[in-house]
Amino acid sequence: MAGNKTFTMIKPDAVGNNHIGPILAQINEAGFRIVAMKYTRLTPEAAGKFYEIHKERPFYGELVSYMSSGPIVAAILEKDNAVADFRTLIGATDPAKAEPGTIRARFAKSIAANAIHGSDSDENAGIEGNFFFSQLERF
Repeated sequence: MAGNKTFTMIKPDAVGNNHIGPILAQINEAGFRIVAMKYTRLTPEAAGKFYEIHKERPFYGELVSYMSSGPIVAAILEKDNAVADFRTLIGATDPAKAEPGTIRARFAKSIAANAIHGSDSDENAGIEGNFFFSQLERF
């Protein structure tokens, strides 16, 4: 059964290009409710821990460097079928392959600087949300 919460992170490229407002507006217009949100910056250590699943991949070092290069906006979103619906809203990882109107088609610069992260499963949504938000911070 699909859950009703997912995790997202507006990445440093989109934050640096002043796309926070339009991205959040698109998320709201798609029927998601923001239940927790914070503007923060990952240290290289924290980015490494968050992306630890990719540690053995050749792009890991570049990913950690990029994700700690500037501020991000982390958020927990709520909606029925949250993970699948959000993945549809953000579009393909490669913005050149993303459907028109998706967040990545509108705001991403490249596969690496793809504007936004979205959890790929209910389980990962919980893990990723817990990485950024304590139980006390959640609604």
